[in-house]
Amino acid sequence: MTRFATILIDLDGTLVDAFTTIHRSYVHTLPRFGKPAPSMDEVRNAVGGGIENAMRRFLPEAEIPAAIRIHLAYADSILLEDVKLMPGARELLEAEHARGTKLAVYTNKHAEAARRICTHLGLGPVLSGVFGAGDTPWLKPDRRFSDHVLSAIGATADVAMLIGDSPFDVATGKNAGFPCWCVTTGTHSAEELSAEHAERVFADLYELAKAL
Repeated sequence: MTRFATILIDLDGTLVDAFTTIHRSYVHTLPRFGKPAPSMDEVRNAVGGGIENAMRRFLPEAEIPAAIRIHLAYADSILLEDVKLMPGARELLEAEHARGTKLAVYTNKHAEAARRICTHLGLGPVLSGVFGAGDTPWLKPDRRFSDHVLSAIGATADVAMLIGDSPFDVATGKNAGFPCWCVTTGTHSAEELSAEHAERVFADLYELAKAL
């Protein structure tokens, strides 16, 4: 038997590699506000806590709403061009689904974009739901968002876990009362994730699946 009855999985940087799309969207947006096009590393270092927090790394508060509108419109137009599953993602999902584990995507990416990506990648049959920004008034790491996700899929925190790639995911687990296992395929290093007290840290989803 698997240790966890429910596994919630972050999207960008954890389940899928969408950094090319995200980077292209910032390169499209920031020069319109007089800022230089950011490098991929600058974008990787900014994302993780929702687009509003990421934009604050580049622009003053007054310009953020307009920048987000431009960014999201462009990202939507190229959403499925470059996105791909992380190595080991499909194997992990299919193996856990076969064991009867309840699986759901839990992300701060806008919910409709997240659902389009999961449908495009053929993940619908193994997922109990895809939850993101706009589905509730909250974002990770707010416990109310986690409670909503668990309730929506008929799960409880005591037998759940989260797989993520950032300190926001670690904090989400702490606030909600379930462990967070992290991979270093996204925005943060093993050292950074360990410093945030992630329960376990892995190089990729292949390693994490073996531990499950």
